[in-house]
Amino acid sequence: MINIEKFVLGPLQTNAYLLTDEAGERGVVIDPGIGPKKLLERIKGLKIEAILLTHAHLDHMGGVDEVRKAAGCPVYIHDLEADWLTDPAKNGSLRWSDLTPPLVTDPAEYALDEGQKLELIGHVFTVMHTPGHSPGSVSFLLGNDLFSGDVLFRASIGRTDLPGGRERDLYDSITGKLFKLPRETVVYSGHGPKTTIGFEMDNNPYVGIR
Repeated sequence: MINIEKFVLGPLQTNAYLLTDEAGERGVVIDPGIGPKKLLERIKGLKIEAILLTHAHLDHMGGVDEVRKAAGCPVYIHDLEADWLTDPAKNGSLRWSDLTPPLVTDPAEYALDEGQKLELIGHVFTVMHTPGHSPGSVSFLLGNDLFSGDVLFRASIGRTDLPGGRERDLYDSITGKLFKLPRETVVYSGHGPKTTIGFEMDNNPYVGIR
């Protein structure tokens, strides 16, 4: 059974996730945000097989280089945001200089795409391209667990007013893809508490299906 740990990082209280295998020896990191000190301490002694990015906004990729250098692992991101890692204007760190200095990382080692299967820590992660909050936003499905980044939150949805955001795309991603998952699917969001697909279908005031 996979173990899921949440680390709330940085000034925007971004959720980073550490997933470890049954033996507690191998791990995957999702969205290492700004100031990943707690996360870095936790992964000491673990073999981190990958850093998976739901998207490349500053609060989700701010700790990429620190974690990558500490763990010696590759980074995965959707091609539509590959150059955001190397461009502080695109990842937002130039705009929000009060939160962090301009962020420039090495390029990602691997690209993500819709329907891709990633075999990591003895399990299969399915990549779902879920644009709207940003053009390259993806969600990762692992069994009954979904890591949605800033696409879907408990009783809320991601903002679409940032560069590359599009309200129609976000709505389509949620209703056309995420809401097709089983109702019991647990959603681990980029900010705030976890939720379920069923709860959001019934209660989300922005996209709820009644």
